[in-house]
Amino acid sequence: MKRDPVKLGPGDLVREEILSLQPYHVAPATGMIKLDAMENPYRLPEPLRVELGRLVSSLPINRYPDPAAPELAARLRSTFGIAEEFGLLIGNGSDEIIQIVAHALARPGAVLLAPEPSFAMYRMNAVIARLRYVGVPLNADFTLDPARFLDAIAEHRPAVVFLAYPNNPTGNLFPQAAVEAILAAAPGLVVLDEAYHVFAGRTFMDRLGEYPNLMVMRTVSKLGLAGVRLGYAAARAQWIRELDKVRPPYNVSVLAQAAAERLLAHIDVLHGQAERIKAGRAAMFDGLAGIPSVEAFPSDANFVLVRVRDAAAVDARLRARNILVRNFHGSHPLLANCLRLTVGTPGENELLLAALAESA
Repeated sequence: MKRDPVKLGPGDLVREEILSLQPYHVAPATGMIKLDAMENPYRLPEPLRVELGRLVSSLPINRYPDPAAPELAARLRSTFGIAEEFGLLIGNGSDEIIQIVAHALARPGAVLLAPEPSFAMYRMNAVIARLRYVGVPLNADFTLDPARFLDAIAEHRPAVVFLAYPNNPTGNLFPQAAVEAILAAAPGLVVLDEAYHVFAGRTFMDRLGEYPNLMVMRTVSKLGLAGVRLGYAAARAQWIRELDKVRPPYNVSVLAQAAAERLLAHIDVLHGQAERIKAGRAAMFDGLAGIPSVEAFPSDANFVLVRVRDAAAVDARLRARNILVRNFHGSHPLLANCLRLTVGTPGENELLLAALAESA
């Protein structure tokens, strides 16, 4: 009698390193004051929402998007000062660009190097692409140890270095001189992740001509367009030409291309909201300073990392008040009892500070 073949499940077929990964967790946020994901808390002004609605209603969503996104590319260049001589890669969020870089550079034995703690997707994409991941610990106060980092570069000769500038989740901006030293020492690509550049006021975008191995990567999410899902990266043309081969041909939708192009034409509105968030960040620091049981770390982003006595207990008490923040306890030894607080509206920030004063 013929037997049916044994069916293999995920545990038999999925790579061991994928089985051991923890998925990127996104907490349910319905009914919550959402201060966990570094989003801009302000909606677009009503006239701009009306304009966007008219635009969306006219789009040919029955057709595939233009893979080159020419109108959006032109808007990105003019808005953010990206010279025509440099290549431009547009992705479905900067997450996709990280993925593209990792897969393109994943030769056998190649290394992806990054400081730790930093953005979790650097390590995750290294594992998925089968790059060897090397994390270089920050100092206890989350500052970068340039000598240790340069020693790691010399030892491991990474194909790619990822530097978040400012760093996530710590919020601090690494010294410009240290970044310059890393660019000079790294044998491969250095991706400077400037996701929070609008809040930091510092960039290497105007220095692409100085460093042949520099890529500046950004997202429009923190500007207030997180739902659009759009990232972009600029580098020497020869880098972008090769990376673009890994990019899926229709990765940025018709809706995302059109919405981002139109909204970036109103960059002054988004920059105005960013200024309100920076003011809120300053006020949040002042408020946190008055809570003895909370230690707040300096931030150049749109969030503040704090350390409390018991992060799990404080997180639970905040959730009971419908306030959602990000608990990093257990993710890295340096982040013991740390919570990341996104800067919200003034009213949201006041509720958070009052809850922390009673919960921490």
